Order: sequence, then structure tokens, then C-alpha cells
Amino acid sequence: MSQTNTSLLDEVVQWSQETCRQELKSVLPKLTISSLMFSDSWDDHIRILKIITDMFLPHIGLPDLEDECFSKILPKAVTMFDSMMKEIMDQVGGLSSQNTELCALLRNILQAMMQIIDALSTCVRHVGSLEEAPDLDSIRSLPACILKILKETFQHCKDSEVVYCGRLSLVADLLQGLFKEAYSLQKGLLELLDKICLDNSASDEDVSDIVTVIHSLLDICSVISNLDVALHANTWKFLIKTSLKYQSLVEEHLHHSEISSRLVDNLLTSFHNSVELAEQIKHAGLQEATQSPEYKLFQKSAKMCRFFANTLIHYIKEFKFFLTKSCSCFHQLYLQITSKFPPSLCTPELPIALSQELNAAALVPMDAFLLQLLPLRPFAEAVLQQDLRLSSEHELPHCLLLVSVMGQLAGQPEEVLQLWYAGSQFSEENIRLPLFQAVFTSFRRCYTERKVPVLLPGVMLKGQAQVQVTLHQHICVHLCASVAWLPPEYFRVLECCLVEAVLQADTQTAVLAADVWCFTARYGTAELCLHHVLLIAQLVCRDRQNMELVSHFPPSEMENLRVWHHVLLRALSQDICRQVVTEITGLTEKVLADWQNGGYKLGQVGKVNAVLMSLLSAVRGQSSPEEQCVSSSVRMVTQLWLRMSPDQLQTHPALQWTLQLLLSLSAILVKHIEPHVICQALVCLDAVVSQKCADWLLLAALEFLCSLGKIFVPPDSQSQILPRLSGLFGVLLADESWLLQQHTLEAFSQFAENTNHEEVISQSLSVEETKTKVVNYLSKTVNAQESNELRLERLKHETQHIKQHNEKLECSKEKPFNKPASEVPCPKRARQENSAEQEYSRYIQTAESALKALQALTDGKTNSSAPPPQWLDSRLQELQTLLTHITTVRPKQSR
Repeated sequence: MSQTNTSLLDEVVQWSQETCRQELKSVLPKLTISSLMFSDSWDDHIRILKIITDMFLPHIGLPDLEDECFSKILPKAVTMFDSMMKEIMDQVGGLSSQNTELCALLRNILQAMMQIIDALSTCVRHVGSLEEAPDLDSIRSLPACILKILKETFQHCKDSEVVYCGRLSLVADLLQGLFKEAYSLQKGLLELLDKICLDNSASDEDVSDIVTVIHSLLDICSVISNLDVALHANTWKFLIKTSLKYQSLVEEHLHHSEISSRLVDNLLTSFHNSVELAEQIKHAGLQEATQSPEYKLFQKSAKMCRFFANTLIHYIKEFKFFLTKSCSCFHQLYLQITSKFPPSLCTPELPIALSQELNAAALVPMDAFLLQLLPLRPFAEAVLQQDLRLSSEHELPHCLLLVSVMGQLAGQPEEVLQLWYAGSQFSEENIRLPLFQAVFTSFRRCYTERKVPVLLPGVMLKGQAQVQVTLHQHICVHLCASVAWLPPEYFRVLECCLVEAVLQADTQTAVLAADVWCFTARYGTAELCLHHVLLIAQLVCRDRQNMELVSHFPPSEMENLRVWHHVLLRALSQDICRQVVTEITGLTEKVLADWQNGGYKLGQVGKVNAVLMSLLSAVRGQSSPEEQCVSSSVRMVTQLWLRMSPDQLQTHPALQWTLQLLLSLSAILVKHIEPHVICQALVCLDAVVSQKCADWLLLAALEFLCSLGKIFVPPDSQSQILPRLSGLFGVLLADESWLLQQHTLEAFSQFAENTNHEEVISQSLSVEETKTKVVNYLSKTVNAQESNELRLERLKHETQHIKQHNEKLECSKEKPFNKPASEVPCPKRARQENSAEQEYSRYIQTAESALKALQALTDGKTNSSAPPPQWLDSRLQELQTLLTHITTVRPKQSR
């Protein structure tokens, strides 16, 4: 600085306030020019800045503040502050207690920075002391410059441990003072800005300045989040308050997604900090020590959690239609919060008092949070995605979210109901499931939670206290409540969702849908569509409706078999049930006769499976099947068993389904089936078990084996049946699959309770390990106590298997009997030469079984007392001639 300027400064500092007022117009321009154009010395610049703010600023009127003072000195103050910060970063690497010169330099710089902040505080105090409320034009440079310096100051204090790297103690006192000065400066600035008022006629420059202030404060919030709780909260309060104060002016210019994202991040940070602190308090046993530092820290963190939750809700309420891009983030926020509270399986164990406090701070606001998001299409799309992928810990929270949505839709405008209940309507829309379908889909995915089971508070009824209910009960009550007020135009969507849920593979989900359907049938008055008459007939069984069902879907027609697969026949009247069974039995006989006359072609197996499944439904659906039905069914089952070849099962999956249906039918009709047919069935099962067929086929085999305990095997057939029976039980009891093993133990225990052939039991348990397993099962011995953690892991592991199993059941290509005729494989060519031996073996076994059965009849070893018919000798002679022909012609053909 020149000697002239130095003399001027020395002179000015001696002036009184009156002299400064009188000389303002002549001296102030000189001082501002000196500050801008001459010395690079920080001390000189700070000296000029302090003289201007302390001695001349009190005499500058509001209209002249910006042009004559702030616009000239404040940008230079920011530049000087930046250069000081850069100098610290350049020099701090050499700081040590031994380097006293550098230590003194850095401390001087920090003190100079504090002087700059103090000068800015003087500016703020002066403007705030004026009687006239300031406008932005008169202080335009002040907010922007101060906010830049505040951000740098807070960032430096936040990074101080890293910046000074173990030498923080050398400057800690000054950093603390610097933070306090910045804290005070921001408080004063926000109070000053709060006095400013803009109306709808504000200039674009004014609006831009306010937007800049808001975004600058947002940047500061990200810096101070871990520095000071009160400062952080107050900054956010002002940011939101200002955004709402000038909402109509700034809403199209604000970075809404960034603001909401920061609020979400701060809410989650506070929430997770609260959870961690609560866990620490529990582990340290400090839950009763309410005056401990840990407990107070938890309360402070929970308070911030509540603050950010309420702030986010308020912001969404006012700017929701600018937040469409954040809806997926909001969905994840809801899941993350609710996953840490009961009944979620990943809920941390917290002291009751702390859990209740955290519940009030974070979980309770989620209902209001959700209510604000209901009108937003992107939020509905995020929640109702068809292929929504969630982590296992978020499946239950998502399900509860859907239930909460149902509870909040009552009273919403029509467009909101349409958004959630109707699903996506046009191909160009993002696929959006109807809410009811989403609920059933989500409930189905909560397999582990249903298995545990998790418990939720029940509904308060007649003033009685709430009780804990299962997830099934909880969702059922809320679904029925939603149906109770559902507008009529959405009943068709509801019914379609119920039909789909009732007919899908997961049993408990189907039961839930049936429960809701029952309520709908009792409550609703709307006419239900014809496609659902099947289920209505089961829910409300009256003769007229039963007749309509038979009339619309005649059981004698192939295309209606899928309907009758699912009808509970015992729900029909006795006459109609008899008619249905007669028609199904007649259709089955016709299809089997056509199959036989056509040469047992593989291309017709799908059709055979369809009628067999209906026949199984008919036989199962009667409490006491009529004699005609039983005899016809036994005749058809016998015919099929004698045609069944285990060698074809692996090659032709459709035959595996035929075998399963045969086994289930035989289990029901076992008392009426001849021993030689049972022997043929066991021969077939021997091959099935040795070939490691699918579990569902083996489960049907167990059903059949279990039923054999109800019959007495004739002595002449025991040598053929009993060893095979014990061998099959022995192999299946030794299987390592937990699911198959459990079903085998159940089947074997039931067989043992009923059978007269006790030797089968002992022979099945020839292996000591198997014997021990059965004894433990029968005595209900638990080998090892499973911990809760291990049980949850096992259930999660089982979930994947059950999910895959259900998907297979619902996939049409896995159901050979469901394939249309065009998809059934064409008839196979004749067997090649290398299969001839297997063909001979199959026919010889069939002939041998039939002849032995005939021998038992002629020797009087069966229960039949009737004499042999007169034509028997002639037919036996014909068979003898046929055998002679085979033995004499075969060598000629071989030659």
C-alpha cells in the first residue's frame, strides 16, 4: 500500500463517528478503491475492511449500501478468504510443535479469517438494525458472499482432523473460535433474510437470488450434518420455510429431487444412528440410566429423526408434483424404516422404552408420509410393479405397505382410486398391478414370515384390547374392510384377482383369497360375472345354482374338465353330484376305449390324463362312492396298470403324470383292486424309485403304499407283494430329502397302524439307522434343539425351494395333462431292435401276473366261492394253441 494510503488509514482511525459521517462521501470511495486495486497484504485489506465496517458503515443509508459498499468490498473479502484457506492447505503439511514459525503463521491466518467473519457479522447487524426492512436490491452481494465463506469455514472445521493430521491441538482453540463466529454469522444472516419479503411482482433477479440462497443452504446442510445438531436443524428449518414462503415464485426453479433426497438421507442417517445407540444402551445395560450420556445422545438422535420425518412429509405435501422422480426413493425409505420394527424378522432387540420412542419418531410418521404419496402415479408404479425385486428383509414391509395403502384409500378422489385399484389400462403405461393382486402376490412371497409366524396387532373391537394376530388374519381383515366400501365399478377387478389367487399353487394364499371371496359373496350385491360361477357354486350351494353350473359346464365334454377339476362335489346336492360323477365316469370310459382302439398312442396321453384327473376328483369328492362308480373306476385302473411300462417314464413325462394319477386313484380304490394288479403297480414303483423320479411322483407313491395297510394280501400273493412293499418303504425311508423323508415317516406310521402284515414293518427297518429314525419319529423325539437363528435360516432356504415348486405347478409346460392337442407330441416310431428285449419282458410279466391270478381262482385260494365258468376250458385251450404257435413260429422268424 502506498504511503499516501497508509497515512489516510492512520488518520481515519483517529476520527470520531461524527467526522466519519461528514467525510463519508469523500473518503469511502478512496478506501474501497484501495481495497480493490493496491496492496496484496492480507493485513492491509483486513484493516481497510474493518475501518469501513466499523466506522463508515453505520452512516450509509439502505439505498446506498449495495452500490457504494457491499458490491465493492464483499467480493474482495471472499477472494481474500479463499486465498487464506489455500495457504493453510499448502502449509499445513509441515506443521509441528517444533516448527514454531509455521505454527505462528497458521494461527495468524486463522485469526485473520475470524476477523473477516467478524466484519461480515458487523454488516449483518447493521442492516438488521435499520428501521426500514431491507430488500434484496439493497444487500444483493451480502447473502451470496457470506454463504460462500460459511460453507468453506464449516467444511474446514469438519475436515480438521484430516487436514491437521494429529496436530490439531496446536490450532484447536482457534478452530473452535472460527466455528463459533461462523455459527453466529449464519444465525444473523438467516434472521436478516427472514425480514425480506417478495411479492408476485418480484424481478427475475430477485427470484434467482432467493433460489441461490436456498441451494447454498442445501450445500451447507450437507457439510454441517455431523458438526452440530442444532445448527443442522435450524438451517433445514429456514430452507424449508423460505421455500414455502416464496413457493409460487421458486417452485419451478428449485432442485426438488436433490432437496428431498437429502432429507431422506438425513432421516435414514438419524434413524440408523438411533437404532445403533439403542442397541449399545441395551448391551451396556444402561436402559434404566436415563441421565447417562448415551441415553441423552439417543434422545437427541431420535428427535432429529422425528424432525426430518415431519420435514420430509411437509415438503412432499407442498411440492409433491415436482417429486415424481423421487418416488422410487420414497418407496425404499418406507421399506428401510419399517423393516427395523416388529413384526419384521430382522428387527433388532431393543429396550421397550427406547423402541417406543423410536417408533413415535420414525414409524408413526410413515402413515402421513404414505398419505401424501397416494396421488402420485410414479409412486404407484414403483409399488405395484409386476416384476418388483425386493430383498428378503423387505418383502414383509412391502406387504404391510400395500395393506396400509388399502386402509388409506377410503375417501380418496376417483382418480386416486383408479390409479391403485384398476392397474395399468394402456400398453404405453408402465405395467401396474391392481392393488388386490399386488397384495396377494406380496403375501405369497412372505413364506418365512407366515411359517414363523409373525404376529401383528389385531383390530380393536367393541372396546376390547387388541390381540396379536397372524399375517393371514391381519391382511384378511384389511382386505375385507376394503371390499366393504369398494365402489361397484372395481368389483370386476377384485373378482379377477380373487379367481387368480384362489387357483394358484400356494395353498395359504389361495385360502386367504377364498376367505375374502366368502366375505365378498355375503356382503356384495353386484352380479358376478359368468366366468366365476364355479366359485360362487362352492360358496353358495343351492340346487338352482348347481343346475346352472352343470348346464353351463356339462361334465361330459372334454373342454369343461378343467372346471370340474376344482369343484368340491360334496358341496353339490346328492342328485346333481350323482349326475356329475356318472357323466365324468362315462367320459373317462369313452376316452380310454378310444385310446385302446387307437393302439395306445402316446399322442393321446394328455387327453387320458385330463379325464383321469376329473375321475380322481369325482372319486375323492364323494364321502361314499356308489358301487357303479367304484366298479367302473376299478376296471379302468386295472386296464391302465396292465398297460403301464416303467421303461417309458423317463422318456415321456406325460406318462409320469399318468402314473401319479393312477397311484392316487389306486390309493382310494385299494380295497377293490385285485392282488395281481397291486403286484403290477409295485413292480412299476420299483422301477420308479430306482430311476430317482420327481418328488411329486414319489409323494403319490407314498400315498398308495400307505393305503396298502388297509388290505389283507392273500397268502398266494404275499410272496410277490410283501417283499416289494418292505423294500420300497426301506428305500424311501433312507432318502436324504427332508420333505420326502417327512412324508415317508408319516405314510409308514399310518401303514404300521393299520396293517395285519407286521413282517413288512420289521423288514422295512432292517437298517439300524432307519429303525432309529422311525422310532424317534413315533416317540416324537427331537434330536437337536434348533435355535431361532438356525430356524430362520432353514425357513429362508426352504422358501426358495417352495417358490420354485409353485412356479413349476403354475407353468403349463410342466403339466402334460393340460397341453392342448396341438402341443401333444406325435406318436413315436416303432421301437428299435435294441428295445425289443424290454418289450418282450413287459408282455411276459403281464401274462405271468394274469395267469397266476387265474390259477389262484381255479385253486380256490381267493374269497370267491363261485365255480369256474363252463367256457374256461375252451379258452384255456385257445391260449395253449397260441403259446404253441409262438414257440414254433419264433425260431423260423429268427432264422
